[in-house]
Amino acid sequence: MSGSRRNGSTGRDTREAVADFVGAVDQGTTSTRFMVFDHSGAEVARHQLEHTQVLPRPGWVEHNPVEIWERTCAVVKTVLNTADLRVTDLAALGITNQRETTVVWNRRTGRPYGNAIVWQDTRTDSIAVALADQLGTALSVRPDRR
Repeated sequence: MSGSRRNGSTGRDTREAVADFVGAVDQGTTSTRFMVFDHSGAEVARHQLEHTQVLPRPGWVEHNPVEIWERTCAVVKTVLNTADLRVTDLAALGITNQRETTVVWNRRTGRPYGNAIVWQDTRTDSIAVALADQLGTALSVRPDRR
């Protein structure tokens, strides 16, 4: 951490630490990655872990949401340890996620009801096509899925 902030009304140095880094979680279709950047935008550290692709039937693609959460925690901890940083060294955290992947969580337990249905999954294609036909151009369906 570096720097301090000046109190706007008095101009006095308040000695508040200013976090020097920004973290980014990139939770993608095949892996989870965490990166840390400094003030200039230079990458300080990164770590990435793949997660299991669950293919219960042809055209079905699922992910274990608990595994994704565990991988996310692991990549963050690894990067912070590798770069000798603490969470308080991060001024902000950005998160990207997988397109339209869907998971339903139990609000009482915090656990998922089942695997996440991945955006590549084709099991709801007939529903999407029927909606597209019914609504016309209000809903688009990938041409390769018709």
